[in-house]
Amino acid sequence: MAKKSIVARQAKREKLVAKFADKRKALKEAGNYSALDLLPKNASPVRLKNRCQITGRPKGYMRYFGLSRIMFRDMALNGLIPGVKKASW
Repeated sequence: MAKKSIVARQAKREKLVAKFADKRKALKEAGNYSALDLLPKNASPVRLKNRCQITGRPKGYMRYFGLSRIMFRDMALNGLIPGVKKASW
């Protein structure tokens, strides 16, 4: 489980990215890079990190499910993810 402060910081960044997305796009299309520099640093989508939706773990992230490998395995074995079952051959 990631620290709550790290998860909160990530959520704050996600809100800023969403808030300034249209403005960033317009400034980029206009080529106004000096005005882009005045926007908050955390408004840039590059500063976002993929994290597990449940635990906040940054490593072993599965983009399709939005979960870390550990939570994915746990949920799949408990039957909480539709269409996913353990392979056997």
